[in-house]
Amino acid sequence: MRWLKPEATLRPLLILALLGVAAFPIYWMLVTSLTSPQHLFDASPRLLPDFGQAAVYLEIFRDHPVGLWLRNSAIVALGTMVLSIALSVFPAYALSRFKTASMAVLGLMLFVTQMLPEAMLVVPLYTLYSELSLINTLLGLILANTAFTVPVVTWILKGAIDAIPEEIEEAARMDGCSRFGTVLSVVTPIIAPTLAATAVIAFFNGWNEYIFAQTLIVDSSLHTASVGLARFIGELSTPMHSVMSVALIYTLPAVVFYLFAQRYVVAGMTAGSVKG
Repeated sequence: MRWLKPEATLRPLLILALLGVAAFPIYWMLVTSLTSPQHLFDASPRLLPDFGQAAVYLEIFRDHPVGLWLRNSAIVALGTMVLSIALSVFPAYALSRFKTASMAVLGLMLFVTQMLPEAMLVVPLYTLYSELSLINTLLGLILANTAFTVPVVTWILKGAIDAIPEEIEEAARMDGCSRFGTVLSVVTPIIAPTLAATAVIAFFNGWNEYIFAQTLIVDSSLHTASVGLARFIGELSTPMHSVMSVALIYTLPAVVFYLFAQRYVVAGMTAGSVKG
């Protein structure tokens, strides 16, 4: 009988261990959400969920507009994702193909935008939004999140476009394709994995954002899930089982979205590392 190589045994065990570490926070949220309040702070923590407490999920949907919060978060996240990619493709192409001083300055300016934290811009942004009637609108949140996401997405796409041989574009232009058409019909399909990776980054930025969502939205019907989750924190007490229930519901759509796109993320993040 042939003995298995140590590498063949250790690799699956290591993968399972890493998966366990990654999935444990989600499992612990499930356990905590299904633990009765009187047992939450026992000296011996419960390691298995008590499904007899599953009614807490019905209660939070009955007593709080969780579905509405999730809908608003989805609108903001998807809007940020689509707008960020749409506004980043052509600047990324320009940075990659036009090696001029003005392009270098543009690239530096994109870097500089990442040096400013969101908290510093809340007051001037609120003033600007008041003049533009964007306060208390989901469109305002999408625009604010996009402004912070576009520089990151642009530089990631630039790295992918750098790896595309310019001869491919020259062949397309010889066939009568304009530069605009070349970007859309030739470059964009080639960098599709990187577009998927940046889509995930932009989606998570819009899904998880809290400062702008808390400051720029007044109407409770437009609150995102991140703001709605914070509303459970009380001055004297916090219902931890309810908080963990909403947190689990809030986390799962993002996890499912990432699992669906993760193979494209890996391919996209490494696309610009090797010249083609």
